[in-house]
Amino acid sequence: MAVANKKIVFLTGAGMSAESGISTFRDAGGLWEQYPVMQVASHTGWLQDPELVTRFYNERRKQLFDTKPCDGHKLVAGLEQNYDVVVITQNVDDLHERAGSTNVIHLHGELRKVCSSRDVENPACWQVLDRNNWEVEPGTKAADGSLLRPYIVFFEEAVPMIVPAAQQVGEADVLVIIGTSLNVYPAAGLVNYVREGVPVYLIDPKEVSVPIDLNITHIQAGATEGMERLINIIGI
Repeated sequence: MAVANKKIVFLTGAGMSAESGISTFRDAGGLWEQYPVMQVASHTGWLQDPELVTRFYNERRKQLFDTKPCDGHKLVAGLEQNYDVVVITQNVDDLHERAGSTNVIHLHGELRKVCSSRDVENPACWQVLDRNNWEVEPGTKAADGSLLRPYIVFFEEAVPMIVPAAQQVGEADVLVIIGTSLNVYPAAGLVNYVREGVPVYLIDPKEVSVPIDLNITHIQAGATEGMERLINIIGI
């Protein structure tokens, strides 16, 4: 199968970064365990208490800079040597990029970015934060005078990258799903864009309910072990 123009599309979720120590909302410790998800990750929550939301994402960003890609991230990136690889991720961390992946679509935003609260998609107001400049003081203004907010797709907001993501899935020769249930929409709906006959592999240590009309091979393992097994199974 080692053909350079073969396109492998990955759809990754929280389980992809779990091996790196990135916690999900549901099993996290520390700051985000103290608040309901909708209080810190919804559009309504932002409008009600932007200071709380700003501090919440400051803490998540601080954690990110102390985190490294796992071997699973690196195995995904390594496939770019021989294939056209696209990563569609529901994660807001940059671990795929740090592992070496060069074509990453972030469905739910990027933790290292902040933006205008008036026009989230205005690139003139984007700022990319780094290890030496990760904290946003509540009340800081963007270039357009609005409050600077996390570049995160909050609950109750549209997912602007879902259309280009669906296009990539529709062009895939192989689709690999890692560490995400197929129950959270709109991301879960991406599997409906797979062309007939395209193999789909699901890497997750838990039992996952899959759409009955899809031929999905479930590799019941974590991200790294699952990627190693995938490579052996399909010879990539």
